[in-house]
Amino acid sequence: MRYLIDTNILIYYFADTIPQKEISAVEEIFKTSFNISIITKIEFLGWGKHTKEGYEKARQFMEYAKTIQLNNKIAELSIDLKRNGKIKLPDAVIAATAIYKDLILVTRNFRDFNDVENLEIYNPYQTADRNI
Repeated sequence: MRYLIDTNILIYYFADTIPQKEISAVEEIFKTSFNISIITKIEFLGWGKHTKEGYEKARQFMEYAKTIQLNNKIAELSIDLKRNGKIKLPDAVIAATAIYKDLILVTRNFRDFNDVENLEIYNPYQTADRNI
């Protein structure tokens, strides 16, 4: 299986808050299928809560990712998602990237993508979220 990592997963990974039972699965995804949207790269590296040291670690970590650039097909899918549902532009681009590349989206924010058809999601927090 191939995956697309959402920004929130990177933030939670760096904060060491991925559920213990899912850490090995997430790390395996990073090793074998570390794909991100250009939007995720911008969001994660532009995240205002990085310390100077944390930012340098994040930048080095991101060098291992395959960044999927925006192209016309992804843009058209994003437009369709925006026109047909209530989804924010960054989320539309991320979802469209996953759909276009036939990738499973790894995210905790599954509610942001509820209305997106043909999008498969892996949420490492799913069990924990049900108990909240």
